[in-house]
Amino acid sequence: MRLSAPDRRQQLIGVALDLFSQKGYEGTTTREIAERAGVNEAIIYRHFPNKEDLYWAVIEQQCQQPTARQRLDGKLELHTDDLSAFTALAEEMITKRESDYRFSRLLFFAALERHKLSDRFFRTYVSDYFDSLAEHIRKRVQDGIFRPVDPQLAARGFTGMVIYHSMVQELFGAGTARRIPAREAAEGLTRIWLGGMLAANAQENGNKMANRNKARNGNGHKGLNGNSGKISGRSRKAELAR
Repeated sequence: MRLSAPDRRQQLIGVALDLFSQKGYEGTTTREIAERAGVNEAIIYRHFPNKEDLYWAVIEQQCQQPTARQRLDGKLELHTDDLSAFTALAEEMITKRESDYRFSRLLFFAALERHKLSDRFFRTYVSDYFDSLAEHIRKRVQDGIFRPVDPQLAARGFTGMVIYHSMVQELFGAGTARRIPAREAAEGLTRIWLGGMLAANAQENGNKMANRNKARNGNGHKGLNGNSGKISGRSRKAELAR
């Protein structure tokens, strides 16, 4: 079947994603991609100068606009309490991976093969996300809602919990591991993370922090249960035990 140039390019990217995620960059040849796509190998080089350019095209297509940072910033603006905001972030990470595991596998291969494009991907897409999340955490620490922590480490800790859960679901969800719905897992992991992040005096300082936030932007960013850092009438210890 004859395809237009844009359609052929998309076909090659889709086939390449399948093979790169199964065999890695080093284990996949352009000949295999061409055979899977049902074209001559020379067709690939009409659209991509080399295999590395094809590989990066696959990565870029998986990271289409809006960027991860834009989605993150949007969710943090949309949700005024920490539980809702971080649950939304976690749920997006889980559902995105569940919808298509191929991209995650491709990136794991790239990292294990120490391919230079894995570093390029991290610098281009991932580090910006961590920086934005860390900046949000830093502000919550300054407001006295979160306890003093390294914001970058806390950001990695949050995303690490969620991604590891998703990996367990992917690898063992159909077998020994209990498959947990995305929303349930997202909120549960967020509660665990927030339980370690909330300052011991967040409840006492709740009203003061809320007033400060309202004076700053007219909308206080709230705590675990939407009460400006307070834990909705329960002690922090009781919330953690939940």
